[in-house]
Amino acid sequence: MSPIKGHADRGRSKDAPAPFTSRALEWLWQYLRDDPQPHILDCGPVFQSTLNILLRRGSKIHVGDMLTPLPPDNPTFWAREGKKPVFLTNEFLKTIPPVPVGSLTIIFGWHLLDLVPHEALEALVERLSSFLRPGGVLYCMLREPHLPTGAEIYWWMESLTVLGSTADTKRPFPYPAVTNREVERLVPGGNVKTFLTRTGRREVLGIK
Repeated sequence: MSPIKGHADRGRSKDAPAPFTSRALEWLWQYLRDDPQPHILDCGPVFQSTLNILLRRGSKIHVGDMLTPLPPDNPTFWAREGKKPVFLTNEFLKTIPPVPVGSLTIIFGWHLLDLVPHEALEALVERLSSFLRPGGVLYCMLREPHLPTGAEIYWWMESLTVLGSTADTKRPFPYPAVTNREVERLVPGGNVKTFLTRTGRREVLGIK
């Protein structure tokens, strides 16, 4: 199998925000301290620094960019024959890479739940959760209602607990903010930890 390659860290520009220490990732790696080889799915455009850091941690990594194809004008995932466009949830779920059920320790979803129509979230979270082993964790960022833009920001790891990001292109989020109560309803069992940040986002861990 050819080695996985990530994007160069193209966000390291004068406009990119400073990296920040993630309290959620601090909790996550402490939680997984006895796991020598976590199996991980990254749902974003994975960056080389993220791969390097996770590989040094001993991780087995699956990558599948589900974020880049998600702009609401992408015809692949929308049926527009009727009066109201319909999101083709099953077509979108096909973008998830083939992963054995019950095999993953962590799924990094980043802003995935902010970029999918609310009516598709239940099916998406159910499918992703099926890939997690018992005790596995779905990591996501969720915008606060007062944060209108940032739908095109991508994230990478500077270390296991520090995140860097691309600059904000001011692309608006296409759907209303997902609430904590909605996340608890979506995650099987409702076992959710939420960490506030100073970036206008919440870090959310859904534990299977």
